[in-house]
Amino acid sequence: MVGIKDVARIAGVSIGTVSNVVNRPHVVSAATRSRVLSVIQELGYVRDESARQLRAGRSRTLAVLVLDLGNPFFVDVAQGAEQAAQAEGLNVITCNSGQRVDREAAHLAMLAEQRVRGVLLSPVGTAGESLEAFRRSGIPYVFVDRNVPNSEACSVSVDDVAGGALAARHLVEAGHTHLAFVNGPQLLAQCRDREAGARAALAEAPAPGRTFTVLESEALDVASGRDAGARVLGISPRPTAVFCANDLLALGVLQAMVAAGVRVPEEMAIVGYDDIEFAAAAAVPLTSVRQPATRLGKTAAELIVAETADDAVPGEHEHQTVVYTPELVVRDSTRVRRDRVSR
Repeated sequence: MVGIKDVARIAGVSIGTVSNVVNRPHVVSAATRSRVLSVIQELGYVRDESARQLRAGRSRTLAVLVLDLGNPFFVDVAQGAEQAAQAEGLNVITCNSGQRVDREAAHLAMLAEQRVRGVLLSPVGTAGESLEAFRRSGIPYVFVDRNVPNSEACSVSVDDVAGGALAARHLVEAGHTHLAFVNGPQLLAQCRDREAGARAALAEAPAPGRTFTVLESEALDVASGRDAGARVLGISPRPTAVFCANDLLALGVLQAMVAAGVRVPEEMAIVGYDDIEFAAAAAVPLTSVRQPATRLGKTAAELIVAETADDAVPGEHEHQTVVYTPELVVRDSTRVRRDRVSR
């Protein structure tokens, strides 16, 4: 590999001058700067950023560890984090746990070894052994898409209980009495909270003969949604509305309804969660509970930047719990009132 010493020798300058050309070009004369840059280009020299950070004692890299990069919601979270990081001259690496505890643990161990500046974490569990081990590394982290009050770390999330209630109330107000909720793994707090919100909303307005069936899926993806949709069709009495724990599940349910010849929304209303771009672009545009995904990532990164700033006083950072309010976006998948549809 070409090193800084090679550039200095061929350019006929000191190592310090090469360093200034790379890091502080304004302090080098134009003629010297031009000569050094010409040698850098000729040799293909690339600065050893890891060595520079090691000497400085401070990493310039943030990490984002999310549940599922196959879900556009988490892609938007990562993009928001990158926006905030770039504004501070920081880099971002993104890791995917795939909703698996073992993969999450492996990523956290690697990030601890790399001594990243901080981690934006959307954990699989609440506080498993992998996180306990990472805490001992001393690297700051922020929970994303997870409300963890009274924690030793900041958290940025959306009120998922309120979001679940929004979806359930919308379906009740549309005249539905037989409802189903397609949930994800109970290990995920988001899934538990969205179900709790739906149940709370239904309890607020009890109705005789109402049914509420919960179907748990192993994953929050389209394939699991198709499987759940097939199961919904076998329930008696058949639900006329389905609320799903995320949009990918809802898209799978929609596919199952179309394949079975069930009209949406006339025979089956569907509500998703997250409001990813594909929700509005579906064959039947999906009603969804919107989360500000990009803002979640941006806010989380800003909190890490504040905690690890050069002028931050150790031990004086006050952890924050930021909770955003979700919004219901109504589209064609629920626009027909059930009480106006002939049975």
